[in-house]
Amino acid sequence: MTDAWLQLLNQNKAIAVIRCRDLDLALKMALAVSAGGIRLIEITWNSDRPAELISRLRAKLPHCTIGVGTILNTHQLQEAVLAGAQFAFAPHFDPDLLDTCLSRYEIPFVPGTFTPTEIVSAWQQGAKAVKVFPIKSLGGAQYIKYLQGPLSQIALIPSGGITIDNARTMIDAGAIAVGISSSLFPQDMIASQNWSAISARTKNLRDRLII
Repeated sequence: MTDAWLQLLNQNKAIAVIRCRDLDLALKMALAVSAGGIRLIEITWNSDRPAELISRLRAKLPHCTIGVGTILNTHQLQEAVLAGAQFAFAPHFDPDLLDTCLSRYEIPFVPGTFTPTEIVSAWQQGAKAVKVFPIKSLGGAQYIKYLQGPLSQIALIPSGGITIDNARTMIDAGAIAVGISSSLFPQDMIASQNWSAISARTKNLRDRLII
């Protein structure tokens, strides 16, 4: 599982993070980024009916890997896995959540971290990839670059402030992948439901990352 997960991250380099208070809109957002070439999609647990959304996306997008984000406790994790979540992200590092995910559900779990101490602690306790969040407040790609010296053996996924324009700099700095949300989904495009434009933005991101 571990090698396959890291390989998937390395091959795709981007996870589309969908956080939406309307299930139908969220479904269309996911379909739009899938049409643009994204194959890793994270549904945040504070979205509208996230379990139903995950289940529907698993059926509609069998070529994609659908996961859950913003997991705060084991009850949410259980619901997400029962709905079909294939990986899980959290905004924080909780050893119990990590252990439960790896030992009971056997799907990748990516805890959120902020400092080198948190990054190493999560990795030592079994996390194969670690979310660095929020990267915007930590100095962006330069922070990832600084971490590469002592921590190059740990797969880092920066999130929180990733844009189409800066995503490549994160990969060049040493990140295995990035989590990207609002930059893929401008509010005006969501309001007008311009899904083809969102697909085009996604393809632009993919073209920049997969070179």
